[in-house]
Amino acid sequence: MADYTAKRIDDMEAIFGGGFRKARAELGVTSFGVQVLEFPPGLTTYPEHDHASDGQEEVYLLLDGSAGLEVDGEAVPFDAGTMVRVGANTKRKLTTAEQPARILVIGATPGSAYEVRQFTELGEPDPMAAA
Repeated sequence: MADYTAKRIDDMEAIFGGGFRKARAELGVTSFGVQVLEFPPGLTTYPEHDHASDGQEEVYLLLDGSAGLEVDGEAVPFDAGTMVRVGANTKRKLTTAEQPARILVIGATPGSAYEVRQFTELGEPDPMAAA
């Protein structure tokens, strides 16, 4: 029997007010992180961050809409069909202008087994609901 999972993004559990789809958990992936971010138009509050503390590198792929990506303060070309890898120690920030955006994010720590973050598991409460 074939081992696979197929699920529409719109049917995946979401947290952070609907802006973070739990793709990894929904698909049963355990070897790397994979989520879908869904941002409204005019988003500027997505935090600039790095992964220096956990060593995780990330790959970003714009699936739909329009988004901006800054890497260490520099605007990086980020349109449909462009994949961007960002190393763990490098700061990154996503924004949107007049269009919403749907972005696939894949992450893992080179040379290490993937460790699931509890909040990405199905059924875990939305961290924004506790605030």
